[in-house]
Amino acid sequence: MKYIQDYKEGDRVFDIYLCKHKQSAVTKNGKPYENVILQDKTGTLDAKVWDPNNAGIEEFDTLDYIEVYGEVNSFQGALQVNVKRIRCCHEGEYDPADYLPVSKKNIDEMMKELTGYINSLQNSYLKELMQAFFVKDEKFIKAFRQSSAAKTVHHGFVGGLLEHTLSVTKMCDFYCTQYPILNRDLLLSAAMCHDIGKTKELSLFPENDYTDDGQFLGHIVMGVEMIGEKIRDIKGFPPVLANELKHCILAHHGEYEFGSPKKPAIVEAMALNFADNTDAKIQTFTELMEHTNEKGWLGFNRLFDSNLIGTRME
Repeated sequence: MKYIQDYKEGDRVFDIYLCKHKQSAVTKNGKPYENVILQDKTGTLDAKVWDPNNAGIEEFDTLDYIEVYGEVNSFQGALQVNVKRIRCCHEGEYDPADYLPVSKKNIDEMMKELTGYINSLQNSYLKELMQAFFVKDEKFIKAFRQSSAAKTVHHGFVGGLLEHTLSVTKMCDFYCTQYPILNRDLLLSAAMCHDIGKTKELSLFPENDYTDDGQFLGHIVMGVEMIGEKIRDIKGFPPVLANELKHCILAHHGEYEFGSPKKPAIVEAMALNFADNTDAKIQTFTELMEHTNEKGWLGFNRLFDSNLIGTRME
């Protein structure tokens, strides 16, 4: 099969992909069409079915495996498929392993590196709390290893949550070598836990979509709840330390408009916000560049609130 990452503008599509998402819509002229997101293990690709009533478009739904025929074009700097025909596929025509995006990094090695940071903690309470999550809780560990860090924006693949968490933890560890004011044990613990709520906010692949709990509460609130549950099982856990850790989680998005219930009130919360934002933004930019072959300026991108440039002009 031809993987999504290998397509370029002008290519013809004639292969089987997972329909990650399907949504009916209407053009400004009142004509119905379908928004479709195709997925394989290398990523996702936006597709449009402009004539859903065409005889060549079979009935299909989200999470169906579909054979797609169409053409790749470019829209606002991103590739998009103009779909001409769709056929629903049957079990045996495809290998599901080809359709789950997975981290390019080794999941076992990343998990080992993360637990190495736990072993380096000096505070006995924080160390016990981190072990309660990342060493002893088998159900949590399984979900954490398999979860993505987001539905679409960044690290949206199996192992993405682990990869993002490790990157943020490593960045925070570096901060501690530069700024003595930082409490390393608190900051690293917050870094490791800042997105644990995503194990409940997002379902596992192939769905990788928001759960009911995720829609109602969000990963920040659920993460703080998860920390509180574990802390209650640790005798003598200092209340102030517990609140500082929870505050770091609550404030890690930095601003109210970005979904943060609190703004950073301690330096560790501020450092975590910077590390989280840096890794998320650079990964988002990386994934954007991996999915475009455009040269020069790509146009305005709302995620970065700026015009972006693709392949650098010489």
